[in-house]
Amino acid sequence: MSYIKSRKHAPAPQPRLIASALAALAASVSLPMAAHAQATGAQKEVELPAVNVRAQGEVPYKADTSASPKITQPLIDTPKTIQIIKKEILQEQGATTLVEALRNTPGITMQLGENGNTSAGDAFQMRGFSTQNSTFVDGIRDLGPVVRDVFNVDQVEVVKGPAGADIGRGAASGYINLISKLPYVGNLSEANLTLGSADKKRATVDLNRSMSETSALRLNAMIQNSGVDGRNFVKNEGFAVAPSIGFGLGTPTRVHLYSQHLRQDNVPDGGIPTIGMHGFYNANAAIMAGGKVNRENFYGSAHDYEKISADMVTAKFEHDLGGGTTVRNITRYGKSNMDRLLTSIINIAAPVPGDPSTWTVSRSLQRVDQTNDILANQTSFSTSFQTGGVKHDFAGGLELMYESQLSLGTGTAAQTIRGVTYAAVPNVAANLYSPNAYDNLGVPYLTGVNTKGSTTTAAAYLFDTLTLNEAWKLNGGLRVEHYRTTTDSGTIVTAANVATFPGYAVGGVAPSSLKDSDNLLSWNVGAVYKPAPNGSIYAGYANSLTPPGSANFTLSGAAGNQANATLEPQETTGLEFGTKWELLQKRLNIAGALFQTENDKQVTTDPVTLTAVQSGKTK
Repeated sequence: MSYIKSRKHAPAPQPRLIASALAALAASVSLPMAAHAQATGAQKEVELPAVNVRAQGEVPYKADTSASPKITQPLIDTPKTIQIIKKEILQEQGATTLVEALRNTPGITMQLGENGNTSAGDAFQMRGFSTQNSTFVDGIRDLGPVVRDVFNVDQVEVVKGPAGADIGRGAASGYINLISKLPYVGNLSEANLTLGSADKKRATVDLNRSMSETSALRLNAMIQNSGVDGRNFVKNEGFAVAPSIGFGLGTPTRVHLYSQHLRQDNVPDGGIPTIGMHGFYNANAAIMAGGKVNRENFYGSAHDYEKISADMVTAKFEHDLGGGTTVRNITRYGKSNMDRLLTSIINIAAPVPGDPSTWTVSRSLQRVDQTNDILANQTSFSTSFQTGGVKHDFAGGLELMYESQLSLGTGTAAQTIRGVTYAAVPNVAANLYSPNAYDNLGVPYLTGVNTKGSTTTAAAYLFDTLTLNEAWKLNGGLRVEHYRTTTDSGTIVTAANVATFPGYAVGGVAPSSLKDSDNLLSWNVGAVYKPAPNGSIYAGYANSLTPPGSANFTLSGAAGNQANATLEPQETTGLEFGTKWELLQKRLNIAGALFQTENDKQVTTDPVTLTAVQSGKTK
């Protein structure tokens, strides 16, 4: 706490001040007192009592609690690694995307994708395991292979380690939760303009207006048209708007209605060859002797594109029942579409080893046209109560969710499908050191053979933190989840596989429908010891389950495929020991942890029977 002491002393006599003081005294004191003062001619000094002004020192970059109602304790007393990136850091860092926001977070690796395939959008690895389908907005899964903008983000919460009890299936490495900016009582007018190298142009606006003492409107918007430093042709262009309105703010019953709408028109980046780079391997010694390529080289096509649309609409309701009990409900519908043509690199060829001007790199034409939908409803509550001498901080809830993904089939080879003949899509290799973006490259055609996958989920969860005394806390969580995944797709019949599909001619399409359903039980347990009020030492153990088709709602009939509908869910377990401290009068957080994560039941090949079995393990 900061203390400001103010004591008013009598000022030195001045003509104007004395005259003002006499006039004030004449209007505020009784006549006998005034007469006495005139008779004596004395001035009496009056000493006022001391006034103490107390204010909590603000630390704009430091977060003490999570916005998630599932995390009932301050971060220092939560037995897992949680890092929160507040809006102040995002602003001063100049971060515009989630990728940029997470670059200062240890334990997270950003991926371009094999052969430059960036179809996963925000592709993250956390503690060695994929997190690409564990991105959430206000606690609800955010689908779609898009690069997320942070113009409407109040803070980014990164929870590390298996988190099946928190978010359900597929949480092998943890999750990332984006907290949206919402209206508050008060007025704000903020605009930011960014100009930079690579012809960078970006503007954002954040407006908040009170409509009454308990209601407010807020509008966040963004527009951008930028190149990428050190890269030719690659660009990011788009705009977004996020309106919101809040009622009952500051009262026991609060309602928020908000949405976000994003449009992007980008040129994607398929990357550059790693030839000559330290730490990368190429078996052809003659090629390695050629040296690194220019980082600005663009190996794609001038016709490459990435068009993205993403919309979500949310209604959030909160009501305080009293006694520390709060009930919440949040409902969201979201839809995103990405249509992208990406040209990426594959293999290097050196027809004349001594002449680098003849060396080439082959290219892959990738077209992705994918639509994701999600409809979710979450009802939760949190409360605190005592049983004997033990305090309970309790949270529970129900989640209902429908997720679907439609991927349009594409092709590049010459073939006939359902009586329609398609010519081969032209493709030429690029010169390794002088690529030409205007080479004759075609566009993969749509085959009409699409894949539609969906997952329906119903789940219930409970969390409880038991405060035994000032030094010890125990924590536990449990989630029961039932899922059902369905995949409808088709296989184009060719001369090579016609025997597999009796009754279908070459050029026909054999439909298939696969289903999988199961019940999942996820959990976590933890213990916290507080040797001092500003520190903790903890241990935590948790699991998560990843059923077949969890990543993209696409089941497989192939025996050696991890998405085979007959396989059991993979199980990930994580053990973590750590310590957290608040220093410098709670202005600085420090934390350290030792952890081990193990993923079991991966598909591998039995060396004796040569059949696919679920005995693989990664630690």
